[in-house]
Amino acid sequence: MLVKVDSAALHGIDGVVVAVEVDVSRGLPSFTTVGLPDSSVRESKDRVKAAIKNCGYDFPSRKITVNLAPADIKKEGPCFDLPIALGLLATSGFLPVDTLKGYLVVGELSLDGSVLPVSGVLSIAIAATKSDKGLIVPRENGREALLAAPKEIIAVTNLYEIVEILNGVREKELFFPEPRQAQPESYEVGFEDIRGQSGVKRALAIAAAGMHNLLMQGTPGTGKTMLAKSIPSIMADWTLEERLETTRIYSLFGKDKKTDLIAQRPFRSPHHTVSDAGLIGGGTYPRPGEVSLAHHGVLFLDELPEFRKHVLEVLRQPLEDGKVTISRAQSRLTYPSRFMLVAAMNPCPCGYLGDSQNRCRCSEQQIRTYTSKISGPLLDRIDMHLAVARIDFDKVCQKTDTETSAQVRKLVNIAQSAQVRRFRSHGTLFANAHMGVREIENYCQINLDSKRLLKRSAERLGLSVRGCHKILKVARTIADLAGTPQIETGHVAEAVQYRRGVVVNQRPS
Repeated sequence: MLVKVDSAALHGIDGVVVAVEVDVSRGLPSFTTVGLPDSSVRESKDRVKAAIKNCGYDFPSRKITVNLAPADIKKEGPCFDLPIALGLLATSGFLPVDTLKGYLVVGELSLDGSVLPVSGVLSIAIAATKSDKGLIVPRENGREALLAAPKEIIAVTNLYEIVEILNGVREKELFFPEPRQAQPESYEVGFEDIRGQSGVKRALAIAAAGMHNLLMQGTPGTGKTMLAKSIPSIMADWTLEERLETTRIYSLFGKDKKTDLIAQRPFRSPHHTVSDAGLIGGGTYPRPGEVSLAHHGVLFLDELPEFRKHVLEVLRQPLEDGKVTISRAQSRLTYPSRFMLVAAMNPCPCGYLGDSQNRCRCSEQQIRTYTSKISGPLLDRIDMHLAVARIDFDKVCQKTDTETSAQVRKLVNIAQSAQVRRFRSHGTLFANAHMGVREIENYCQINLDSKRLLKRSAERLGLSVRGCHKILKVARTIADLAGTPQIETGHVAEAVQYRRGVVVNQRPS
């Protein structure tokens, strides 16, 4: 007898509907799973057999074949335990076959028949919604599945319970969407906690408004790390679609059982010993890396030259394309990675090159070796280069000139709204930093004086065409913050200043 149960597998961050076909026929007792399963899927036969017996049902002593279709997608994880068990029970007459239609079933089985939670349920629930199907999931995954608002959710604790529900002996305990309450946002550092550095904070506001990548260079103790940690507090309010997409990425790890959407934009700060797979993603069983976990948020690389050079070089694709493609012999996965890169570094190994109060002890060769870890192509992809100066003690004690994150965020939201209106017809494009050549030509028109200034700056600084485009993007964001439809010469001049990496301890005029 053949029974078909719909389930789902993860392909990247997307859920793909998988047909679990269970066939029980005459022959010597055996249990074969086909359809490109990994070891954890092949091992499900032992878990399923023990769970069925320990729940009081008879396990068929016949030839059992389980096919997971489509066969060209690799099946990973224990989420197919529950659909395989229900398929076997249906072939033995313990379940009406028709009751399984219209549902996607996922869940891991314990040996005593308990249904254990699995990872990636949010993506699976989205697949169920697109397929207009209900969802049978472990009870601990029920609230997470609600985020995708599928047709119907049945959350169960054990195999015996779902059999009784499908037989009509027990009433369904359905999960229904509840009104979401806005979760309060709390940030480790805000603009109000930072004294002085008004020029740098101005640059951070511009970067946050246009999602521009930036590099801060300065001696130890100038506040680079603290400034970076304050950026999420001034970033624009994100949309429901952005929150849902980021939550899906975190759902793949199954570490945190998400019962609601992520409240605030992510801030990821990996250690400089991170591997390229840890940063970009990959591994034996590919998983998203730090660049994807920072999706729609901030990726902060402190002490940038301390990272291995080949690790930094793999950042080029996500910085340019906003996504990471991982190719394997049997699969090709794409993870979103539209993040804002914030990097910090010292000017030399000892950190005191150019400092007026401390003497640098590094040789020219040491400095050259230190800075050579950051390649020209990577620097060219960073929009804003800031030199962070030492703060005077008197300014540290001042509180009168401190802007709060809430005040800056209002301005950033206004600039972001202007960009949303501008790029409404451009699909996934939503920030100035993500403009391509055509968008730059359409939305970054400058007058003759600005063109002359840009030409002189390009010649003096040795800028590439990409570098000039970065200046125009930043100038466009400065104009948006000022509420000006056209880019003026002053906007271009300020954008050039941020490209030069000059000391910006005063607010530009």
